[in-house]
Amino acid sequence: MQNLLNDLQELLMQDERFVADGKLLKNKIIECALNLDSELLKELLGNKQLKEHFFVQAGDVIVFDKIKFQKFVSNKQFLADSYTSYKNRIGLAKDGDYLSDCKDVVLQWAYKDCILEGGQSRDEQKKYEVFYNEVLAPNNINRLLDAKVFTNFKRYEQDKVTENPQINQDDNLIIKGNNLLVLHSLKKIKSICGKVKCIFIDPPYNTDNDSFKYNDSFNHSTWLTFMKNRVAVSHDLLSEDGLFWVSLSDHEAHYFKVMTDEIFGRDNFVADVIWNSTKSVTNTAIISGATTHVLLYAKNAKLLKQNRTSFRLTADEQKFSNPDNDPRGKWVADPFQVGGERPNQLYEITNPKTGVVYKPLPGNSWKNEKKVFDVLMSEGRIIFGTKGDAGPQRKRFWSEAKERGEVTTTLWKDLPTTTNGTAHLKELFGDRIFNNPKPEGLIERVLQLSTNEGDLVLDFCLGSGTTCTAAHKMKRRYIGVEQMDYIEEVSIARLKKVLEGEQGGISRTNGWEGGGSFVYCELMKDTQNDIERILGAKDEELLQIFDELPQSKSRKYFIKNLDKEGFLALNSKDKKKILLDCVNKNNLYVNLSEIDDEDYAVSDNDKMLTKRLYSFE
Repeated sequence: MQNLLNDLQELLMQDERFVADGKLLKNKIIECALNLDSELLKELLGNKQLKEHFFVQAGDVIVFDKIKFQKFVSNKQFLADSYTSYKNRIGLAKDGDYLSDCKDVVLQWAYKDCILEGGQSRDEQKKYEVFYNEVLAPNNINRLLDAKVFTNFKRYEQDKVTENPQINQDDNLIIKGNNLLVLHSLKKIKSICGKVKCIFIDPPYNTDNDSFKYNDSFNHSTWLTFMKNRVAVSHDLLSEDGLFWVSLSDHEAHYFKVMTDEIFGRDNFVADVIWNSTKSVTNTAIISGATTHVLLYAKNAKLLKQNRTSFRLTADEQKFSNPDNDPRGKWVADPFQVGGERPNQLYEITNPKTGVVYKPLPGNSWKNEKKVFDVLMSEGRIIFGTKGDAGPQRKRFWSEAKERGEVTTTLWKDLPTTTNGTAHLKELFGDRIFNNPKPEGLIERVLQLSTNEGDLVLDFCLGSGTTCTAAHKMKRRYIGVEQMDYIEEVSIARLKKVLEGEQGGISRTNGWEGGGSFVYCELMKDTQNDIERILGAKDEELLQIFDELPQSKSRKYFIKNLDKEGFLALNSKDKKKILLDCVNKNNLYVNLSEIDDEDYAVSDNDKMLTKRLYSFE
């Protein structure tokens, strides 16, 4: 496919107004574009690719996007596909100006304007990733992110596995494949896009301590591009009242927040929850890490504020009792003093038993105005300690707490730690199979705050499967996405135990006894098969691949000026690099548009089930 850049350059070179000494006059081109020059527009409309990229259909009218065209032409003398218009350093900026020149800021980094396919199937794969520039390679990106074909459908139930099953709109889904490409495919399914109530992810932290088989050593800019691509489509998948949670360490959390402010809008940032994730101490550390950031964004924070009572934890009935046999039932004593000085809430309160007069401490106030306090006293809702000789407290009844719930704070130190998560997995599998897995109790807290039974939950960094496990036990609908091969031996194996009624984690508190089902499927591989074959090949197999590439439909281009003897002289690492460079990474998986292409041999069952999945409303 000819690059859009080349098309435009060739077309403009034919217009003598835009050429001097064999070079294009960029300023002249931009001037004509902004003035809607009729000759230029006619030339652009005559090229199908350029017309699709720079013009928008508005009813019966075609509109020229002159700003988009200006950005394209202004982009560093028409950069090549894999280059970026951003400076090769990280800094806080807005509209290209750094912090010292502006008040509002966004995070700027190299390759920010690119799409990173970001496979995680092999650690070596990170060396061969391609950055597709959003402005200069739209055709490549459109093809890369197009809806894909799904294959290998299976339904898992408590006591059986059914291949090529009937699938329903409300099925739980576990999908194997590159999570960026899966997310963009999900975006094409109407029953999913805009319907996800809660997204929780525990992505690679970009640290030196690689988690279980994760490609967790991206450099900083690459990691930010990797996350930006996925967060952007996550925003589209969320319902209007949906919530996005992400677990991160100090290493990237603050950069991630600034980046995500730009995508969600800073006003939609809700909280940075600090989870006490470990009790262990690292003696070699300057300060031993004990917490993890859990950042929370709302799709629409205004809706969240309007329905704030729904964003509360279920009150713990065990905290309530009725020592004075109050006919209104169980209660708990809440402090009557709150922070902040309010002039109309600084009155004196006299203990009727002891005569002691109480005033709020400096910087504090009573919880209510005097007239409200008097009503509470008359209703017997104010007590002065268990013996009547202390300061004022207010009764909160179980009947009220059950309905209103409890407000949570940004410090979660009452939850299980990663040690609990590890212990649970060892109970299930008898060995340590995953480093620092999230405990089900953490996900339970997130889902209690974010969802109701039947709501849709998404985790596109599935890992050990904790999010989908908790969602299943709490009767939420879920979608889990994972590319790594351990999806069979860990994620699916764990969910099968959930179907069977395993009693670890949050099973007992949720009355879980087993049951339900989930559907498994995969993205149908195209050139991803070639990449995996090359990466896994031994030296003697690489020559066979070299010989096959000229006839392969998957090659991007053939190796020039390198004969077989020259190839044989290379070491295995360089041979693999040469072969990987030849593979068309734009065709990693089979596009939905090619489902009937005989070259891909999509089975009748896969065609039927894939089309049914995309047909759900």
